Amino acid sequence: MAEAEVLYNIKSTRARGNTDVATPSTDEDTYCNINYSKTQRPVATPSTDEDTYCNINYSKTQRPASSRRSGVTSERVVLLVLSVLLAAAIIALGVTLSENTQTKKSLQKLEDVAEHLSGILSKTELCKVEQPGKPPSVRNETCPRCEDDWEPHGGKCYFFSSLTSSWTQSRTQCTSMSGDLVVVNSREEQRFLASRVRGKMETPKDLFWIGLTDSKKEGEWIWLDNTKLHPSLTFWREGEPNNQKWSNPDGQDCVRMGEKEGATDMKSWDDQFCEWAQKSICEKPEKACG
Repeated sequence: MAEAEVLYNIKSTRARGNTDVATPSTDEDTYCNINYSKTQRPVATPSTDEDTYCNINYSKTQRPASSRRSGVTSERVVLLVLSVLLAAAIIALGVTLSENTQTKKSLQKLEDVAEHLSGILSKTELCKVEQPGKPPSVRNETCPRCEDDWEPHGGKCYFFSSLTSSWTQSRTQCTSMSGDLVVVNSREEQRFLASRVRGKMETPKDLFWIGLTDSKKEGEWIWLDNTKLHPSLTFWREGEPNNQKWSNPDGQDCVRMGEKEGATDMKSWDDQFCEWAQKSICEKPEKACG
């Protein structure tokens, strides 16, 4: 007779609290199916002469609670450290930006004071009177080189008009006072004008016409004294000139200046429609004393 096979189900329950890594960590039932020959009694160790099958089903293993707590604590510590470093970086950046802003304002104030003192010295310069056979002497009276409401600087007199008008009308006003719209010939002159205009601006859009235009040929900027704009003496704002045509098909052919908050490297020019109403800057030579 053929040997019959008998299948035994062995149920084992693991005691709570066992930390053996090889067995499940929770109180789960474990089944072991042992298949052996009927002619042989089951023993603790399977015989090598018989086929024995043991299927053990475990529930999903879990990490020990102490390991889980350790992992969570480490993650919290890392997140806390990163948060502190990020906050410190933000604070340091804010302090740096604040210091740079204060430094810029202080330098701008010093430039304004220097320009103001320069104007005072130019206006109150004493006239020298030379006489034959005698060394030059100085009169006790001052010699005004510019008319009232005109400001002296670098051998010129400047008039900052508070009237708003088109570029052409502003030029007519200047010529009626024996001057013309200002021509910028140096960086030092641009610095002086930018400083004075900034102090006279009431709003960021309260700009002043200067004597520069490309009305004859687009893109070819010419001063009113017929000199071309030199590349080293250009003070355009970023993105200017852009010759926008949103309200005039002829584009923007006249130049104005002004930056109320102070401009980087004195860049305060932009092109505008010549019919736009703006304030203006006139200039003319100083009067000679004698």
